Amino acid sequence: MFRGCEVTGNLNAHSVINPRGRWLRAIFTVVTAGSLAAAAATQNLSSHDVSKADAISSPRDLSGVWMERQNVVTFSSTEPPLQPWAAEKYLNAKPGYGPRATPDSQDPILSCLPPGVPRIMLIPFPMQIVQIPGEVILLFEYDHSIRHVYLDRREHPKELDQTWMGDSIGRWEGNTLVVDTTGLNDKTWLDQVGHPHSDALHVVERIRRVDRDTLQDDLTIDDPKAYKTPWTGQQIFKRKPTWHLLEYVCSENAAGARK
Repeated sequence: MFRGCEVTGNLNAHSVINPRGRWLRAIFTVVTAGSLAAAAATQNLSSHDVSKADAISSPRDLSGVWMERQNVVTFSSTEPPLQPWAAEKYLNAKPGYGPRATPDSQDPILSCLPPGVPRIMLIPFPMQIVQIPGEVILLFEYDHSIRHVYLDRREHPKELDQTWMGDSIGRWEGNTLVVDTTGLNDKTWLDQVGHPHSDALHVVERIRRVDRDTLQDDLTIDDPKAYKTPWTGQQIFKRKPTWHLLEYVCSENAAGARK
């Protein structure tokens, strides 16, 4: 059962997108216009606020609103070495865009399921990073998704429930935030083109500020059940000092409880 996506965020405000086929193809074509609309719709910051936003006190200050690089559908241009069962699952996947896009896409997010980690970093909506003592919080405009990166512990819980966003712990190596995520369920795709994963997925990200307006996320994806070797990728974000997160809700347009 497919759900409608009520968009009141940085796409066209208060619109409903029919997710069957059109949803994923449309999202990348409208995101540029939507981003401009969002900039106009956001509250105008005073010159004093903008000057404060431009004043970066430390390379370890990752706070602010960031927008991912557009038209990126996977983390790596090189096809990762899949295990046989994962290769078959990948070939049978029906993504909504990319080189194997199909109008009858079966992308899990079309049923309003969370994108999971690391795919949330590819969704073309802005994210906001908030830093507080002992924790870095990543807030995503897309469906109110959130990631907590705990800096005050060095290990994952020994008995860890599998969740959509997993359990993330972090540490600083110089000016790079190293984020270690595990405890992820196997219900999501790794990217927009349908790469699968198992419950053994382990993601390590190295997030750093390249310059005042550029954030770089270098990822290592390790899943021995699904891939023959770990593989790496990269994502780039640009700072949007005059933006704030708006509301995006993936809502039902048919009977039945949301999964």
